[in-house]
Amino acid sequence: MIPRIHKRGTRTIGLLYYLYGPGTDEEHIDPHLVASWDNNAPDPGRDANATYRQLQQLLDQPLDNIDGASRPAKHVWHLSVRNAPEDRTLSDDEWGDIARRMVTAAGIDDPDQSAGCRWAAIRHADDHIHIIATLVREDGYKPDLHRDAARVQAEARLLETELGLRRVNKGDGTAAKRPTSAERHKAQRLGKDRTSREELRETVRRAVAGATSETEFFDRLAAAGVLIHKRVAPSGDLLGYKVALPDDRNAQKEPVFYAGSTLAPDLSLPRIRQRFSGDGDTSDQSTGAPSDHATAPAPSGPATARRRTATTAWETVLVLDGGQDAQVAARIAATGEVLDALATTSAAHTRAELREAAFMFERATRSHIRAERGHDRALRQAARDLVHSGPALGRGEDGATTAMAIDMLFFLVTATAHWHAKKGHAQQATAARKATEHLGAAYQAAANFPLSVLYQRGLRLSQPLRQKQIAHLRAAVPELTEQILAEPRWHALAATLADTENAGHDPAALLAEAAGRRELGTADSISDVLVWRLRRMAGLPADATTMPTHPTAAAKGSGRAVLPAPSRGNGPRQKR
Repeated sequence: MIPRIHKRGTRTIGLLYYLYGPGTDEEHIDPHLVASWDNNAPDPGRDANATYRQLQQLLDQPLDNIDGASRPAKHVWHLSVRNAPEDRTLSDDEWGDIARRMVTAAGIDDPDQSAGCRWAAIRHADDHIHIIATLVREDGYKPDLHRDAARVQAEARLLETELGLRRVNKGDGTAAKRPTSAERHKAQRLGKDRTSREELRETVRRAVAGATSETEFFDRLAAAGVLIHKRVAPSGDLLGYKVALPDDRNAQKEPVFYAGSTLAPDLSLPRIRQRFSGDGDTSDQSTGAPSDHATAPAPSGPATARRRTATTAWETVLVLDGGQDAQVAARIAATGEVLDALATTSAAHTRAELREAAFMFERATRSHIRAERGHDRALRQAARDLVHSGPALGRGEDGATTAMAIDMLFFLVTATAHWHAKKGHAQQATAARKATEHLGAAYQAAANFPLSVLYQRGLRLSQPLRQKQIAHLRAAVPELTEQILAEPRWHALAATLADTENAGHDPAALLAEAAGRRELGTADSISDVLVWRLRRMAGLPADATTMPTHPTAAAKGSGRAVLPAPSRGNGPRQKR
């Protein structure tokens, strides 16, 4: 249940016309009164003899009982209360009780003293009501509305429990502004899955991902095709900006502009400049974590960017728990930039899920802990590399390193969810957890083919060589060996261990290092995780089709194996 206090107004009759009217897109169905300060208040929705003017005059009558100089400049108070889409449809009586409790919690009404304000609750849809009130009490005094928003939110949490509705996490004031009902209906009418506000927020986020200057930021916005209006001071200094979609027009056929700060708190020009100011700080050239001891081979640009992104993401995971709050907040914000950049540049079969992951994670990038810029430098550089390397192909090294990057980012986003949960940031933790669900789906799409190649190679290993890899496994991770051997993709890990030995590494030592970097007991597929860690650390191509077959690595048989269809739980996604 989401209560929202709207801006105060001056015209009671105007708001009544809207609440009882058809709405901006005929979305108001059967408008009628469900509760009010007076059980005999006229209801223009159900009583043919009642008028809007009669209801307005009764609501505003307390204004006539006080001196004009004492009247509030804006006397119309407006609250909407909306349920979640999955909630059951409440009856009029239930909505009426909700309205009474909301006005009491806010301080609009005081049933015990019979000296509250006049108010009316109007329902014109199954899932929400609107409450209108006049901000002068019957005794001529003004109501005490101190912290009215916090009080109605607290009442909503109680009502959710009592009525068996979806429980909404408590907000902290750092969320982006929700689209209005008019914006949502407009998007539906135009056949769009997102409102203009949401589409523009995503476009601006992508434009700022890894950008290093205002010029680059605005150039990217222009290239994305949005309309840009800059606010310039008389001195010539840039003060702010607004953006609009070319096809989003108002009734006067003018573009509907949104300032960056109204899209999200961290998309205002001053907040964006803070990201640029941190790029020149050399205090955080590395995360402080031990770096992997092999660099990537020289595949195509997108593949190189993805491999480096995987390394940066993993090094960030290693220091996230022990970092200072402001430094962690900066790294989490930059992780959002990496997700935006990866979604923008990835192949079609992973793009939709990556886009949803970035869209969900956006809420996790902001909290009341202020980010200390400069500590996000490595992640912002990874985002920049992704953008400048261009679109990736769906197969080959591009596709395989996409799976590698998603695997590492999954653990980073999971670590973010845990960090927010420890800090009591409920909304941010929930957003990060939802992002992991989409990352898991994107991972399956990206990883299935490259892992199937490794799986087939693993099945063709000779029996002595396969036993050798099992011995490496028992030496490196004895407590996890049986679980790994029971996993469908163990053969892909066996092939990778053989590749590391052919490349001159000690498989057992490398495996122990890879497993020791972070616990693996909760991973749904330990084999998958270790495959990508080992191939990255050993500098092996992510796409195993480019690996030469070692004379001892294959049996003489020529049978072709097929990788078992992965369950939804396979991949890096962790059990919760």
